[in-house]
Amino acid sequence: MAGGVQYWPTLTTDDFTDVDLAKSIAVLPVAAIEQHGPHLPLEVDAVINDAILTAALAEVPEALSVLVLPAQVIGYSEEHTSFPGTLTFSAETLLATWREIGESVARAGVRKLVIFNSHGGQNELMAVVARQLRVSAGLFVATAGWSQLATYDDLVTPEERQFGIHGGALETSLMLHIAPEKVRNDRIRNFPSTGQQVADSSTHLAPTGRNAYGWMTEDLNETGAVGDATQATSALGEEILHRAAKGLVEYLEDVDRVTAQSS
Repeated sequence: MAGGVQYWPTLTTDDFTDVDLAKSIAVLPVAAIEQHGPHLPLEVDAVINDAILTAALAEVPEALSVLVLPAQVIGYSEEHTSFPGTLTFSAETLLATWREIGESVARAGVRKLVIFNSHGGQNELMAVVARQLRVSAGLFVATAGWSQLATYDDLVTPEERQFGIHGGALETSLMLHIAPEKVRNDRIRNFPSTGQQVADSSTHLAPTGRNAYGWMTEDLNETGAVGDATQATSALGEEILHRAAKGLVEYLEDVDRVTAQSS
């Protein structure tokens, strides 16, 4: 059991003595159960996370020891709470949950943790937890989201890449490839973002990025989706999945090369 991919819940407690924990990377998948407009199911982020992670793990070098933790599919989705079906933790609850999972991982002897995220609304919380776990557990924590692990600029229009942040071309394409039976094709359309108007009329301000403002999803589009889903195709989704999975493998290799400092 020196290397390769293993799933944390399937191990016995004795198995941990056979794993080189100091050289292993624990991976915590985090997602969300939230509305994604009229054409996509609530589970989009969880489905996408699982598909990309599964594809990436199939390509992880045998010499790399990866311990996959149980996916945390409910996240921080307060910006979507105006829409029925959305499940959310408070920021405080989610921070405590992720931190305590990380502390448990550290107690087992693992020194590195990757939090792999598929919901942009909780990026800031991941950064806070990463710092907290460095302080409280001496754990090296790296955070990654699939949408930042590869370049997709050549696949959609520049406007869609910047403003199609929720149920637009990228997510709809992924779902058309991964689970086409779950997409309501008759409800696919362009869901333009009011954030584009704000950005176009501002020097620095935009709905996302370094100079962002706080918003509820309906502030950007009353349907709950934000982006041009008409650009989506299954073939596009296949390419996005391939790039994201490749990027995640490279990210894990990056983390493996880092020497984790003790507390």
